[in-house]
Amino acid sequence: MKIMFLCTGNSCRSQMAEGFAKEMGGGNIEAYSAGLFPVGINPYAIKVMREEGIDISVQTSDAIDPELLDRMDIIITLCGNAEAQCPATPSHIKKFHWPIKDPVGATGTEDEILAEFRKARDIIREKVGSFIKSIKNPSS
Repeated sequence: MKIMFLCTGNSCRSQMAEGFAKEMGGGNIEAYSAGLFPVGINPYAIKVMREEGIDISVQTSDAIDPELLDRMDIIITLCGNAEAQCPATPSHIKKFHWPIKDPVGATGTEDEILAEFRKARDIIREKVGSFIKSIKNPSS
């Protein structure tokens, strides 16, 4: 199963989702992420994912590749901007939208900023885990 996670900058939410899908997918999921305007992986995203034992620093921040997008089974957008601007996709691709607040705009102390990234990470972990469970056990 091929899943692509999309958001605007491909710096945080989609990167975390890709990391969790690869980790939780047990080799049954090919996970990708991309953005409308990729800006590189956010260092806070890398840090909070390392807390989970997942290294996303080796992933790349990529623009949406229409040819790769066309080969997906599932596309999941993580922000309204990506949902609205995602290129047209063939009908065989299932689309889902998970609106998750972008922690990249967080301000305050280091601890306050990290708290926002952890909040987004935890929501994404839960959503990816539930989604993978539903794929593996569609009747549950």
